[in-house]
Amino acid sequence: MSHLDPERMALLAIGENAEDGERSHLDDCPQCAAELDELAFAVSVGRSTVDVGEWETPPERVWEGILADISAPRADPPAEPPAASGAASAPAASAPAPPATPPAAPSSPAAGAGSPPPRGRTRMLFTLAASVALLLVIVGIGVAVRPSQPVEVAAASLDAFPAHPGARGSATVIETDDRERVVRVTLDADADTGEGSREVWLITADATALVSLGTLEGSEGTFPIPPDIDIDEYVLVDVSLEPEDGDPQHSGDSIVRGELRAA
Repeated sequence: MSHLDPERMALLAIGENAEDGERSHLDDCPQCAAELDELAFAVSVGRSTVDVGEWETPPERVWEGILADISAPRADPPAEPPAASGAASAPAASAPAPPATPPAAPSSPAAGAGSPPPRGRTRMLFTLAASVALLLVIVGIGVAVRPSQPVEVAAASLDAFPAHPGARGSATVIETDDRERVVRVTLDADADTGEGSREVWLITADATALVSLGTLEGSEGTFPIPPDIDIDEYVLVDVSLEPEDGDPQHSGDSIVRGELRAA
């Protein structure tokens, strides 16, 4: 009986539909069915571990060991003894003397001419290598296509200043996988904050330095934090009411302010 091609087995394991002949063969061949189950298990493990984080690349010695095992020459199985015959069961005295030089062994035993060669160790190692490679490919693809997961690194509650008693808000600093940082600001003003624009600032704890992040339009906005700004120093988030006078400096009229704390 011939067996399914290993490449087809790998494709079936990752979900490709089997053809009619392949389904029939898998129903009749326990060996191929078992190998397909092993490959399918490797695929399921790979898919279930996509979100575990970054995987380390296997060292070269792992692949070298797999390739060495696959390419190692396989020892021929010992020849089967000749079948017993009536002449062999006769007394030893009547048997002819063995020739001085034994005849050359045939290239393949006649008894095995009608059966397929055993796949044995070589196919088992190939299946193992294919399973490992398939698992790593699936995990690698999952890691590569997985979207960046933002991480909240700090947050602040924004409290109202006396001139704006009905205002309150919040600020959250978010860092992405590529190390970009943004601050998300929300402002819920129950009372009228007055005419002018609302500007978002980061200020040091002693209020000796500040940087503008931009104008808050509406009740919520997201603002990139400049790379050279250390939020361990610029710990205050401030939203101010700015008149339309063209002056880029802080007006001194803060609506809300709060201190960032590590999340």
